[in-house]
Order: sequence, then structure tokens, then C-alpha cells
Amino acid sequence: MRIADAAREIGVAEHVLRHWDDIGAVSPERTAAGHRDYSDEHLHRLRVLRACQEVGMSLAEIRLVLHRDESGRTEVITRQREHLRAQRERLEDAERFLAHVIDCRHDLLTRCPECSLYGDPGPPA
Repeated sequence: MRIADAAREIGVAEHVLRHWDDIGAVSPERTAAGHRDYSDEHLHRLRVLRACQEVGMSLAEIRLVLHRDESGRTEVITRQREHLRAQRERLEDAERFLAHVIDCRHDLLTRCPECSLYGDPGPPA
């Protein structure tokens, strides 16, 4: 698949695919004329790259994830999973808070013990 078709399929500009190739994140084969030729495997890797970007990973981290033999790969994945777990907990807290606020009977949030707990870091360590 030519670069224009791959870019359209993934939803990015052609220059983005060139950049990802230049940094070694996803490097397609080349035709005899030197054009990039994206296979189904390359498209799959590009989709994984986009998914990793969506959860906040840098291109350097993504490159490690995509290349199984890279040193530090497991550590990057472990760190990202921990980050996602912490983010999930913050989002769940925010959702509980907002669900409570809908039915809260206090005129000011600071007068409600439950509302006041939201965002409180707790006692200092």
C-alpha cells in the first residue's frame, strides 16, 4: 500500500508516516523505485502506535513497545500500566464525586462533608 493510502487508512498526514519511519517506529518496505510500501502488518503496527499515543505514550516509548527486542521495553510497559491504573482511579473518584453532587442537598459544596472530601490528598505522609 502506498503512503497516501496508508495515511488515509490510519487517519494521519503523510508527513507523519514519514517521520515515524525516520525515527524507526514503523518502517515499511521500499519498492524498487524507493517508495514506501505498507503491508497489513505495518498498518497493524501503525494502529498500535496510535493507540499508544492516545494513552499518552511518547514516540520513544512506543518505539520500545513495538520492537520486542528493545532493552527497557518491559519497564516502559509496566510504567505505562501503572500510570493508567492511577488515571483510572482519579477518573472513578471524579465520577463518584459528580454523581454525589447531582443529588447533594447542601447549598455550598464546602458545607457537605462528602463533597469536601473530593480532591483532599489526606493527611501528610
